[in-house]
Amino acid sequence: MAVGELRNQDVKQLNALALAYMGDAVLEIAVREHLLRSGRVKPNILHKEATHYVSAKAQSSVIHRMMDEEFFSEEEMAVLKRGRNAKSGSVPKNTDVQTYRYSSAYEAVIGSLYLTGQMDRVNEIIQYTIDIIEESKGVSKNDGRTVK
Repeated sequence: MAVGELRNQDVKQLNALALAYMGDAVLEIAVREHLLRSGRVKPNILHKEATHYVSAKAQSSVIHRMMDEEFFSEEEMAVLKRGRNAKSGSVPKNTDVQTYRYSSAYEAVIGSLYLTGQMDRVNEIIQYTIDIIEESKGVSKNDGRTVK
């Protein structure tokens, strides 16, 4: 094992907010890549578009749908619950506590999977997230453009 490498049992011991911190970064990179690959490249548009995917409101909405569909494994649900119940000490001014907690829970699941090397599952969750958000925005899966 390399210096500084986390073992799976180490990841399970991490604070849920630390997992969310990692998950936020992983999601941010994936969303930025998705936007660039779909032809949305103007900087002012990129930031505005990215917020549709990475906002607490969007993540909370996505995680509720995924939970309703029983999308998560038992282990992922355990991480989700830890993330949802974690007390951060502060809440961004543009969202409510409940939305923020579910958003943190979503990010914690992604962070946990990423740190344990489960990249196929990370990619599956992120792709489904993108699909859900684009569906809600009326965006075609084929070309990334809005369907009228």
